[in-house]
Amino acid sequence: MARRPANRFVCQSCGAVFPKWSGRCDACGAWNSIVEETVEPTATGGTNARRRTGARINLVGLAGDTPPPPRIETHIGELDRVLGGGLVPASVVLVGGDPGIGKSTLLLQGACALARAGRQVMYISGEEAVDQIRLRARRLGLEAPTLELAAAINVADIVATLEAEKDLALVVIDSIQTMWMETVESAPGTVSQVRACAFELIRLAKQRGFSLILVGHVTKEGALAGPRVLEHMVDAVMYFEGDRGHQFRILRAAKNRFGATDEIGVFAMTDQGLEEVPNPSALFLAERRGHIAGSAVFAGMEGTRPVLLEVQALLSPKAGDGGARRAVVGWDTGRLNMLLAVLEARCGIKLNAMDVHLNIAGGLRVGEPAADMAVAAALVSAATGQPTSAGSVYFGEVGLSGEIRQVSQPDTRLKEAHKLGFEQAFLPRRIARGNRKPTAPDGLGIQEIGHLGDLVSLFTGAMEEAEA
Repeated sequence: MARRPANRFVCQSCGAVFPKWSGRCDACGAWNSIVEETVEPTATGGTNARRRTGARINLVGLAGDTPPPPRIETHIGELDRVLGGGLVPASVVLVGGDPGIGKSTLLLQGACALARAGRQVMYISGEEAVDQIRLRARRLGLEAPTLELAAAINVADIVATLEAEKDLALVVIDSIQTMWMETVESAPGTVSQVRACAFELIRLAKQRGFSLILVGHVTKEGALAGPRVLEHMVDAVMYFEGDRGHQFRILRAAKNRFGATDEIGVFAMTDQGLEEVPNPSALFLAERRGHIAGSAVFAGMEGTRPVLLEVQALLSPKAGDGGARRAVVGWDTGRLNMLLAVLEARCGIKLNAMDVHLNIAGGLRVGEPAADMAVAAALVSAATGQPTSAGSVYFGEVGLSGEIRQVSQPDTRLKEAHKLGFEQAFLPRRIARGNRKPTAPDGLGIQEIGHLGDLVSLFTGAMEEAEA
């Protein structure tokens, strides 16, 4: 007896399923995200149905020689860096980012570069017409006569077209939320459609051996829209970040089965599209003004790349009877509150009656704890009115007792600081046995700091000398 189609209610933010509609998703807390979807019944075998007998799978040992996967260079160095050396054949990459951040521009530039290198590339858009893509390419000065364009959303038509093509190297789908399958009774962009369309395209990419890049929309919280299982299905997940008020764009890998996830690619948005930034430290510090209280330079690491950034702090008396304000851009608010508590409890710096504004100049978001000492230097500099030295850099993690802890790759940080003309570096003191003293380049002085109080005394001592 045939079963009738069943209806269910699915959250479009997290994919949770509910028996009835409600205004708020109990799983993720999103409002007005639950949509009714129709589920087609699957054929079930009766009493006379024959059960398929599974075949024995082949098992192999862990030891063995496995060559690294081949790579297809996109001829965009920053993109290849994040991918781990280039695209891997039969791999699937999911690229997300805010609207208008430059996802389509970056992928169109990469597709044109691959096509000019003699690769067969197909760019399929579900959001723009072919004429719009041509106008953008003309505006950016891109030329690739062999690049194949299409505007389509029907996955069945796309699959039939891809199966007829030979020697495909790359297929770009912009975006997966616009794709649609007739067999799924729901609108494009719903959880069921995104999951089904992505599965069909990924299956074909694995079968035919071409690289597939899917563009994904993001929610207002910054997470990729659609079912969470989409991130598990693909081989790499990359986020294209940036502030529209800044020209810099950061490509960051959140998942990569063929490379590291701590690499970043830095681009600059210009009227000619996205340009690579091979030395981001020089650009991030290009507009820095020295001898300003509340400013310190942090020697950070993004994957294997050293990046020097300016940390800016501003203190002002709190307004009103409420609590003091903590405004942070580019850093973790919780870590700032912890650092303020350590400064007050361990070093006697009273900032509870001050509004604290902290900014990582340039639009890059810093996540490593090594920035603690640079942030502390900027805060103490702002509190005492004593500027940091224009030729000094800081890095080190601060513990709850005020101790300065070791961080990774100090030699690489010091080499980058010396290359950009800095003369002195403040870094953690070697306490634990076996810690090797960092090798400082000639001309770069090193001053080891064991406790946050030692850093504070440098500014208070300078303030007392200035008053005397």
